[in-house]
Amino acid sequence: MNVTLRQLHAFIAVAQTGSFTLAAERLFVTQSALSGLIRELESSLGLRLFDRSTRRLRLSVIGQELYPQIEKILHDLEGVVSEVGNLKALQRGKVRIAVPQLLACTLLPQVMADFKALHPGVQLRMVDCAVESVMARVFSGEVDIGIGPERETNSDIEAAELFTLPFMVVLPKGHPLAAQEQVRWQDLSAQPLITLQGQFTDLLVSDAGDAARDLQQDSFMQVTFMTSALALVRAGLGITLCMPYARLLVEQNGLVMRPLVHPQVQRSFWIFTRKGRSLSPAAQGFLDFARGQLARAWA
Repeated sequence: MNVTLRQLHAFIAVAQTGSFTLAAERLFVTQSALSGLIRELESSLGLRLFDRSTRRLRLSVIGQELYPQIEKILHDLEGVVSEVGNLKALQRGKVRIAVPQLLACTLLPQVMADFKALHPGVQLRMVDCAVESVMARVFSGEVDIGIGPERETNSDIEAAELFTLPFMVVLPKGHPLAAQEQVRWQDLSAQPLITLQGQFTDLLVSDAGDAARDLQQDSFMQVTFMTSALALVRAGLGITLCMPYARLLVEQNGLVMRPLVHPQVQRSFWIFTRKGRSLSPAAQGFLDFARGQLARAWA
């Protein structure tokens, strides 16, 4: 059985108008083409759908039974096509993003709000988590997109660089180093340093090279989230290092930031997606939007 949508539309048009002439005008086809579509449909079904006479055209008994079902099929299909259009136009959709906790409470909320203002029908869900679990959330399918600092990826993760920023030192306002415009790595040697757990500290010290050799790494106080580190700095228990985008959060804690130099150590931030898995229109739209917003903000 080879039934086409054109044949079904022709059947509905003839049934509703009761005329091949009017149905042909509605579908913008010739009357002979319309008659051909009806003949093909009846031949495919092996049934007569219309009773014809010289004076009258009406649905056959089987045509009357099939009419509401075919009408529903076409109505449902129109709904599907309309929904696809809504998804493509970002009028509907869902986007799930995994980000480290610091990004979740600084940069990303405003990006999400700006995107939501443009596309209010798209649902956005942010998953704030530890840095080391961002890619795992992408790999498991829990989220569509991950944003975080550079980490070694596996063969199932696609990574694209987003922006690169230098590390800053975070200090209490009355700290002696706060009087300097810049802080050197060697200035940190006698300071109690609060850092993040996981690869954060190892990568940081490795990137600093010889400049970090005098740091007392065994005495580092390590926490999971930067908000915890800032609270400890505020309490006078040490100093910490973080990215410039945390400035508002730093200032809310009554602290100050200074550039860390000699050497200047930078950290790249990346977008992570699942390799070989296409994003929905909403997720792709958000990804393009976020890439533009964040890249421009930190160019």
